[in-house]
Amino acid sequence: MKKSPNYLLKSILFISLLLNAIAVKSQSRDDINNRDILYLTSGGKVNPLQAIMDIRHYTIELEVDIANQSIAGFTEVTLNLSQKTDTILLDLIHLYKVTNIKVNGKNTVFKQSNDKIFITSTEGFESGHKVIKVEYNGIPPVAIRPPWDGGFTWKKDIAGNDWISINIQGEGGKMYFPCKDHPSDEPNEGVDMKITIPSNLVVAGPGLLMKVTTKKNKSTYYWKTNYTISNYCILFNIGKYKVAKDTYTTISGNTVPIEYYVLEVDTAQAKKVIELKKRDTKILEKYFGEYPWVKEKIGIAEVPNSGMEHQTMITFDNKFKYRNVGGQEYSDNLFHEYAHEWWANKVTNKDWAHMWIQEGIATYAEALAMLELGGELAYNTMIDGHRRGVKNRKAMVLGDEVTEEEVYSGGDIYGKGSFFMHSLRYLVGDEVFFPTLKKLATDPKYTYDNFVTTQDVENLFSTASGKDLKPFFDFYLRTTSVIDVNVKEIGFQKYQIKLNNYFMPLPFDIISDGKLEKIIIPAEGIVVKSNYAPQVDPKGFYLKKITIE
Repeated sequence: MKKSPNYLLKSILFISLLLNAIAVKSQSRDDINNRDILYLTSGGKVNPLQAIMDIRHYTIELEVDIANQSIAGFTEVTLNLSQKTDTILLDLIHLYKVTNIKVNGKNTVFKQSNDKIFITSTEGFESGHKVIKVEYNGIPPVAIRPPWDGGFTWKKDIAGNDWISINIQGEGGKMYFPCKDHPSDEPNEGVDMKITIPSNLVVAGPGLLMKVTTKKNKSTYYWKTNYTISNYCILFNIGKYKVAKDTYTTISGNTVPIEYYVLEVDTAQAKKVIELKKRDTKILEKYFGEYPWVKEKIGIAEVPNSGMEHQTMITFDNKFKYRNVGGQEYSDNLFHEYAHEWWANKVTNKDWAHMWIQEGIATYAEALAMLELGGELAYNTMIDGHRRGVKNRKAMVLGDEVTEEEVYSGGDIYGKGSFFMHSLRYLVGDEVFFPTLKKLATDPKYTYDNFVTTQDVENLFSTASGKDLKPFFDFYLRTTSVIDVNVKEIGFQKYQIKLNNYFMPLPFDIISDGKLEKIIIPAEGIVVKSNYAPQVDPKGFYLKKITIE
């Protein structure tokens, strides 16, 4: 997801709602009429009651009442308990009324409190396989600023047809279905979704469309994915869609369907979007390996908000405006969200703390697209923009078990994350960097059912390069420092170059007397002879400041 630059809006809206709540003697969050959800985020520390749960599958069956902007139905959560417990804990925001819960087919006692469902048994729930069916209904939160502040968006297209999108990355799956709301546990056996809507509309969803059933004036769309999928990608979009179809042959020779759920009024734009998609796939496959979801589809859905990386059905809306790169049309939004099929959906962080891996490498993928389409100049121009955009308000990696809000509020996981990859490329060299990056994107150790952390990435690149990269990873990712380079004249045409705050040997491009050399600068610094002050890192491979004495 591309982060909005307007970080203050959420705080302003929250303060406004808070003052209003005080004025009316604020209701409890347990009150279904209290619509305040601005406090919501996802992730953080795993609740001990949920630490013993392994989510296997979700089945979501809902009817969407567009006129009343409400939903009703049930979700079945299939999970394994690692030990006996008297309480099963699921997450679901307070805006829904749970009417009944069954565990393995038996009605069960439950309580809703603080955006959670506590399902209890005096006899206890034995360890092992459990299917929890939760029946519920309610009015979903309306997205204030989708996709950054999530919820449902209820719109009309220019022809007056209903057009609904869902965005739940920041707040989690609990925004509309009961779940274990933590990035470290995904349904390894996939998701089944059956969504009922007015029959004049179409549902776009993840995976494969198994069946459409129509009765009277309602249609039920049955979408199924067998892949592991993140909670925030388990959703659907609704519109007066036409499905533009094509196929793509992957780098490994597999044929994958392309399905573009484009508004009926925009069908003339579909061919161009699909052709861009094919070209972008070739670029991404070159660097990161085969398209990850060959057993399902390459999917796109047109939505009334900025795009998102929803697995096998990324969303897209750029008003069909493109920019020119190397004589070719290019969409930043379309490419970035598509890169997330590799970096987010296939290679997934164990915790929000490591989100720079998903967002930073997806952003760096855009620079690689510039390299392919516009050459070194286009690549360097984009990388320079990422460097200039670094804010260094907080470190990119803040520890473990942090929330989505803590990570995204810093604003640097995109540009600084990308620039870190650029610096790492220079440090280890292309002959190590690109094969290792592809290994991270293709090795089963890091993909699909498995999760990655910053430590995993560090270990992988350290092993591949034969260097201990911990100081470099720590400096870039766990501090807000920039490399302090001191150039000091110490004699006639003699200059000492020393790094004041980085104490491991580091290579630098240095220009002295018009000659460029790549030189290792050790902790004690180096001395170079030059008729004038040497230039250090002239092409900007590092985040740095230079002092000349």
